[in-house]
Amino acid sequence: LMLMLAGLIWRGVAFEFRFKADEHHKPFWDKAFTWGSYIATLSQGMALGGFIDGFELTRGALAVFRSSEPTERGFCRDCGTPLTFRYLDKARINVSIGSLDAPENVAPLHQYGVEGRIPWFASLATLPGETTTEEDAPDLAAAIAVTSRQHPDHDTAAWPPEGAGT
Repeated sequence: LMLMLAGLIWRGVAFEFRFKADEHHKPFWDKAFTWGSYIATLSQGMALGGFIDGFELTRGALAVFRSSEPTERGFCRDCGTPLTFRYLDKARINVSIGSLDAPENVAPLHQYGVEGRIPWFASLATLPGETTTEEDAPDLAAAIAVTSRQHPDHDTAAWPPEGAGT
C-alpha cells in the first residue's frame, strides 16, 4: 500500500509541476505522471489480488461481463454458466455455490441480498420431490452423457473427452 501511495503522490506532483515547467522539462513530467500512474495501478492490482487469491479456476478462463460501472459478473466462456459476481471496489468475490465441484462441502454461513428473496423459497424443503433423469430414465441419461458438450460438475484430466458431442 505504501508503494501505491508513493505512486499517487508522484503522479500528483508530476501533474502540478508539468503545468509550471518550461517546454524543455514538460516531457520529463509527462513521463513522471505516466510512471506514477503505472506504479499506483500495479500496486492496487497486487493488493486486490492478494484479497481474492483463494479463488481458483481449475480449467479455462473466466469470461467477464461488466454489468454496471461498479460491478462485474463472471461466467463460463463455453457454456454460459454464471459463476461469480463482484463489486470492483471490494476485495470479496461471490461465487455461485451450484458451480462448485463439491457444493455439499460448502455450507452457507451468510445470506446475501435477502431483500430480493422470493417469499415461497423457505417452503421448498416441504414440497414433494422427484429424482432427475439419471434415476428415472437411465437410457436417456446415458445418451446425454456420451454426447454432452457441458463440462461435468467435477474436474477431469481432459476436456472435452475424445469423440464427445459428435
